[in-house]
Amino acid sequence: MNIQEFKTQLTTYKAILGIDYGSKRMGIAVSDLSCTIATSYKIIYRKNIEEDISELSRIIKEKEIGGIVMGLPLQMNGEEGAIAAEVRKFAEILTEKIGLPILLWDERLSSSAMENFLIKEVDLSRKKRAKILDATAATYILQGALDAIKYA
Repeated sequence: MNIQEFKTQLTTYKAILGIDYGSKRMGIAVSDLSCTIATSYKIIYRKNIEEDISELSRIIKEKEIGGIVMGLPLQMNGEEGAIAAEVRKFAEILTEKIGLPILLWDERLSSSAMENFLIKEVDLSRKKRAKILDATAATYILQGALDAIKYA
């Protein structure tokens, strides 16, 4: 789904969920109801597909979510690798189970950009960075998509 299709499927005054997918953890971010500002929400420690989707369903209901943006980890040359294929597969399962529109968003360098920010601007230790990096990367991914949706 491209950004224009995603935008037309969004419901007014519903938030958008941002996901930084990982095999061990998923960083979660949520927009405000006007879909202007992304905020870091939490980290989901992966267990199995059923429990992961159950936790996402709970968040979707609680936060009044109308769409999902998932980071798509493209290689630096723009091609998709094994992890991108895993993200696509998870997005397909999520679409079947939850039924919300999902936009896959290029996340190249999102984690490294946020890690650099947390080191240089916030001066967080490695241990503290590890606890929030995934959710912060999800915020970065979601904010990029929110900004692009405005002009789509």
